[in-house]
Amino acid sequence: MLMKIYVRNLSAGRFIYAIIVVALSLFLFALTVQAEENELSINKVAIVNGSVITRDEFNRELIPIKQRISQQGQKISSKQFEDIRNKILDDLINLELLFQESRNNGIKVEKEAINSQMKSLKQKFSTDTEFKNFLSELNLSESILKLKIEKGIVVQKLIETQIANKIKISDEESKVFYDTKPDLFKQLEQIKASHILIKVEPGADEMKKSEAKEKIKKIKQKLNKGEDFATLAKEFSECPSKNNGGDLGYFQRGQMVKSFEEVAFALKTEEVSDIVETQFGYHIIKVVDKKPEKTIAYENVKEDLAQHLKQEKTNQEVKIYIQKLRGKAKIEKFVTS
Repeated sequence: MLMKIYVRNLSAGRFIYAIIVVALSLFLFALTVQAEENELSINKVAIVNGSVITRDEFNRELIPIKQRISQQGQKISSKQFEDIRNKILDDLINLELLFQESRNNGIKVEKEAINSQMKSLKQKFSTDTEFKNFLSELNLSESILKLKIEKGIVVQKLIETQIANKIKISDEESKVFYDTKPDLFKQLEQIKASHILIKVEPGADEMKKSEAKEKIKKIKQKLNKGEDFATLAKEFSECPSKNNGGDLGYFQRGQMVKSFEEVAFALKTEEVSDIVETQFGYHIIKVVDKKPEKTIAYENVKEDLAQHLKQEKTNQEVKIYIQKLRGKAKIEKFVTS
């Protein structure tokens, strides 16, 4: 009898223990789910038709911009920074909407196309380590990069099929644009010049400057005796252009330092200057050719102009297209700070 009571009590104890274990497991599961939900909530900046845009995605776009601002020594207000963040978030939302729409339209991309772009990108780096450092700086993995490439390709296909391919620019439109904006088609005066440079480092003392000036004077004397400019440039010039006989190619006003430019544009074709001092050192300049200011003929710009106008119209239509997508989408934005 005692044994039966003991067994019954033992069974009841095990039953209660089982209930406690189950309850504890459910409690721990609930905590885990809550933690995961909290983590997801912290890590999301927007939800677009159920698809989450993560803070990691957001930061991958924001961090390089912050770095560029810092490297350029710029200071921006909190309002400007907030505007930048909002712009990034809106761009990510727009991209996601276009990506979703490309899927709705059955647009796909072959793996070969993605791999081809990856290969082209990798070839821009000298070593695999350089490429990996590049990814690390942007907080990217190769798989994430491939996804970004895939999104880019399918979105581009969507824009081409739904918008760009439907836009036609007539000759009349191009000609009207050309005729009403003549300043855009003016080619400023250009000269083609060569030079010989003897460098003077910033902060150099008078002795260094004097040595450099004596050196350029001796070169000038050789030129005065009729020696070939290009040959002397290859032998004595301290500019990378020496490999081409000092040839700087064609340039217009505003592309060279002022003291160099003023002398160069005052020279006649085939004329050689006296010694010219700039922040880089001492130069001798020779003008090889001159092109006067002119207006580029319509026939020479017609095709490029049509492409430009088509791109402008495409950009405008894309904005309208995105606004329509946003109008029927469910978009939730979260704090991005």
